[in-house]
Amino acid sequence: MFITFEGPDGSGKTTQIKMLADYLESRGKPVLLTREPGGTVISEEIREVILAKKNLGMQHETEALLFSAARAQIVSELIRPALAEGKIVLCDRYADSTMAYQGYGLGLDREALRAITQFATDGLVPDVTFYIDVPVQVGLARRHRGETNRLDQKAAEYHQRVREGFRQLVQAEPHRWIVIDGTQAIDDVQQEIRKELERRLR
Repeated sequence: MFITFEGPDGSGKTTQIKMLADYLESRGKPVLLTREPGGTVISEEIREVILAKKNLGMQHETEALLFSAARAQIVSELIRPALAEGKIVLCDRYADSTMAYQGYGLGLDREALRAITQFATDGLVPDVTFYIDVPVQVGLARRHRGETNRLDQKAAEYHQRVREGFRQLVQAEPHRWIVIDGTQAIDDVQQEIRKELERRLR
């Protein structure tokens, strides 16, 4: 099973996906936990380029292509082999983030992004996607408590377009997405995720 976690910046999805991985492993499930961009040596190097604050001159198209390049590497090197071995793959962000951030947030051609994503992933789509939703101002306040990167420097209006983009993606494929209120207490969010996943696994 291929499970992805999505959400606006500061939604808490990284905390939640780690908690879910620990829970599944405690129940004897074989799990691969990874992230996007990243997960492999090459993809992590691409991640550094994307997020570096010094790269403020990066073009929108360059950003989208770099995310897709990192994705192509992790799908081929890590995700598909793990699925073939019967593991549950948990990925912190995946192709939906490209649609939300570069498509809706930056206004790039969404049909072109879909074609690039199809090429990079060879059509690999998650079985389940958890979307941890929080209001933009809540997410940004959480993010700015810690270390920030190039993408964190974008205006609130950009992040609002990203959030609206995620909502559009959920509406387009409601069977795949599970929307969770990320303003709840951390443990309450996790309990809801586990309950929904158990229902899907049954």
